Amino acid sequence: MKLLEEKIKSDGIAVNEHILKVDSFINHQVDPILMQKMGAEIAEHFRSKGITKVATIESSGISPAIMTAAALDVPMVILKKQPSKILNQDLYQTVVTSYTKETNFELTLSKKYITEDDHVLIVDDFLANGESATAAIRLIRMSHATIAGLGVLIEKSFQLGREKLDAQGIEVYALARIAHMEENIVEFK
Repeated sequence: MKLLEEKIKSDGIAVNEHILKVDSFINHQVDPILMQKMGAEIAEHFRSKGITKVATIESSGISPAIMTAAALDVPMVILKKQPSKILNQDLYQTVVTSYTKETNFELTLSKKYITEDDHVLIVDDFLANGESATAAIRLIRMSHATIAGLGVLIEKSFQLGREKLDAQGIEVYALARIAHMEENIVEFK
């Protein structure tokens, strides 16, 4: 998506070869018009897949996921990083290793929100090494739902995320694919 690539070039900050700051328009302050267009683009790509739910991992994936779900006219389900005190029963859970935060966390899904009848599209802000996406897939598969694919705003194509998901038979659609990054330089695929 040319619009996203232009926004990354104008407002994103490549800190080094691994970190791209997009906090001024995606994950701290959100550009709602851009987010709406990105959600519509992801929705259009997956429209023929019979999607019944859009799922995302809190918190940076919520904005693109809600816009995608709205464009598809389906509910959005948030996979929680910490179980709630009131949602501590009937949960699917799995452990995720966060590349950016260098920690492990438990990912949780209430059994009542995704069932075996659902066709679930996972939406997130970034795809890098694929750990978060793989954990989301694990959780959704615990419910016996069908995974329709993964829509991401930004893919770091130089990392192994897409390769891991391809090996699992998951379709990945990325709006911006970064081929190379270093301090103050972003090159798209």
